[in-house]
Amino acid sequence: MYYELRKPGIAALALAAIVALPDAVPAQDTLKGVTVTVVKATKACFAATAEVFGVMLPMEEASVTPPREGLRISQVLVDPGATVTAGQALIRLTQPEGGEITLVAPVAGTISNVSATVGTMASVRADPLFRIIARGEFEMVGDVPAKDMPALAAGQVATIRVVGAPSVQGRVRSVSSTIDPITQVGQVRIQITTPRPRLLVNASGRATIKTGESCNVAVPLTAILYGSGGAVIQVVRRQRIETKQIEVGLMSSGQIEVKEGLNEGDIVVARAGALLREGDAVRTIMAEERATK
Repeated sequence: MYYELRKPGIAALALAAIVALPDAVPAQDTLKGVTVTVVKATKACFAATAEVFGVMLPMEEASVTPPREGLRISQVLVDPGATVTAGQALIRLTQPEGGEITLVAPVAGTISNVSATVGTMASVRADPLFRIIARGEFEMVGDVPAKDMPALAAGQVATIRVVGAPSVQGRVRSVSSTIDPITQVGQVRIQITTPRPRLLVNASGRATIKTGESCNVAVPLTAILYGSGGAVIQVVRRQRIETKQIEVGLMSSGQIEVKEGLNEGDIVVARAGALLREGDAVRTIMAEERATK
């Protein structure tokens, strides 16, 4: 008995290559199909936020009024917007029997309003001569839709954009436990934490409150298609298009969170289009490569 050793022929080698590499892309497929820009799905964290619209108000306000009737204003020593210390002289009043009375600031803070006019009589029944924002501290009082109320809590950080002023930072001080039955909004108070903010009483603002964070796979917004069945994404596998149903979450800076249906590292069509169909052959170029060309 003997065994004959034979070299495999070319056909056998070709067949073996096909069996060994079932995922290999046929050469002709790499030569046809449109060129698409792709990106790799990567992990990212998204902040959950709530929007609040409201006005700037003093956290605490002190008023200065004359001690009695019959006093004439002889000198006003501070202007609106001035920063004062506790005990600082604000105004001098002349008594009808002669002599002067000097009124001082009861607290340190910022003068928000002055109604005193030199030469006129000061009256206890009129508006206060001065209003002082105690310690210069402001808060934003705003309205929140009922749907966002459960996500809000004291201590959450906020960024506030104020009309006519630079953005300031704040922290949620309190959240109302009720909502208006007609408007279906609740109230939130946000303490301004930026030191000595240059704000105007009753100035309007918009606060973005960070209510949480979610970390997941992220892709560009342009990679998502929406249809009757929900959101889908086009993935490239073995140079062919595969359409996958996904569940999306939060959005930020042109990126969107994919909560289900996509894995980290998947190659995704950067700008999905209805012209690409399931199984279409494509040629790919990574987005970062295209940007450098």
